[in-house]
Amino acid sequence: MTKQLTTLTLDGTPLSFSAMAQIGSGSAIILPDAAGMERVRRGRADLDAAIAAGIPVYGATTGVGAMKDVMLSPDELDAFNAGLVRAHHFGTGEPFPADVVRNAMAIRVNTALSGRVGCTTELVNAYVRLLAAGVVPVVRRTGSIGCADIGLMGQIGAVLTGVGEAVHVGRRMPATLALASAGLEPIRMAPKDSLASISVNAVGYAAAAHALRRGAGGVRSLLAAALASASAMGASSDPWEAAAYVGTPHEASAGRWLYEASRSSGIAPVTHVQDPLSLRMMAQVFAMVFDSLAKAGETVVAATGRNDDNPVVINGRILTSGGSLPLDVAVTMQTASLALAHAARNSFNRCVLIGNGMRRDLPINLVPAGCIATGFGPIIKLAGELFARVLSMAQPISAQSLVVAAGLEDEAAFLPLVVERFERQVEAIRRLAALEALLAAQAMDIAGDKPCGVVAMIYGIARAHAAFYQVDRPLSAEVEAIEEDLGSDSAMEQLLRIAPMAEIDGFFALDPKFTKSHAPT
Repeated sequence: MTKQLTTLTLDGTPLSFSAMAQIGSGSAIILPDAAGMERVRRGRADLDAAIAAGIPVYGATTGVGAMKDVMLSPDELDAFNAGLVRAHHFGTGEPFPADVVRNAMAIRVNTALSGRVGCTTELVNAYVRLLAAGVVPVVRRTGSIGCADIGLMGQIGAVLTGVGEAVHVGRRMPATLALASAGLEPIRMAPKDSLASISVNAVGYAAAAHALRRGAGGVRSLLAAALASASAMGASSDPWEAAAYVGTPHEASAGRWLYEASRSSGIAPVTHVQDPLSLRMMAQVFAMVFDSLAKAGETVVAATGRNDDNPVVINGRILTSGGSLPLDVAVTMQTASLALAHAARNSFNRCVLIGNGMRRDLPINLVPAGCIATGFGPIIKLAGELFARVLSMAQPISAQSLVVAAGLEDEAAFLPLVVERFERQVEAIRRLAALEALLAAQAMDIAGDKPCGVVAMIYGIARAHAAFYQVDRPLSAEVEAIEEDLGSDSAMEQLLRIAPMAEIDGFFALDPKFTKSHAPT
């Protein structure tokens, strides 16, 4: 049966997370709107007029970077523009997932529709055809300082011209074969098209969107696991109810979620007059994390609809621009990265509490009475390592000094590296959620709890992969299996159905039918 695809019309306005989820998954193809394409034609006419008048145009009739003052003759333009994308195919390392690459191409199309790029409609259509044909350039992820993704976008632009590598029908192959397999021809890069295909931050924005969406899902899972461990320790829901009345808007939202989810989950009777802060302040911690993720997400979404090219076409003039510095996205991503460190510390503290006993008369290391075992004491060190891992990657890097291109380029945001570190934090967060789920399940069984709701869901996932602990055994594979299950499409679908958090679930499009993506291999 032929897969039914949705068509999304792009008009230059920002792309939502829902739109990017559909484009990235390959379930939607893009179509530039007519008005946007007319703006592209007018912008190109203005650029052609400037070239015809003998006005130097950076990257179109001149060299780039340190070679900006090298003027090109008409006879040299074809060779220069063909070579420019190929010279910027210098990324190395592991490829980005396919959904990041698809979205990068869609973002490039979308921002070009402003008409301020000066590119041709042929370039826009080339990206559209590539997406429609299912050709995904292999974009190795190391090669951008976050001031236009020249070494990353260059790998996409090179494929348009027939060099580099791409994935088509599940196979990685040379670009020429991928294009031929899809019934496409390499394109000729016209003046400015070559620069327009490399000198933007589309890969960085697409990668940031991918990471934030995955991060939002990971934190949702961690919140559910946190509720399970809090329940197993007999935490009071009073502070969560209080947050719903006296907290910030995000704290009120998180407090209501925790309070309502605890009431529907059969949380254990309260055992203490006042709980440790890692239990009492869960609403405040998670509210801050979701708030930071949402602000970073809003910044990324806005970036998908703005021009970060240089130069740009404004009112018929060709103006140099500093818009290729994605500092707002990098800084908000770093803020979200710091927020993840607080979430990791919060989780680690609960792991220590539940493992130490002293709550609801739980035994030390969660070793049942009468059993001779070391129990869960050693694995708390894993929680500590995961917290330290998340914290170590929260250190800001966007303000690092860097001077290249003979001193001409002395600013950078390091956005792709910021995103990569954020992704590694998210992986650690997901593993912490699995570890909390495992500890909570053991504590609930010792206490004889009969959970329901969200807590029952977490308990069920843990027990599907880890039996009640009575004799010492290896736990590595069990934690990893719980992590995989907890982060699965089916688990997220169940969590969203049992205990939705509309403002987060909706904004980041956490619907599991859009979560699958495959890296080029």
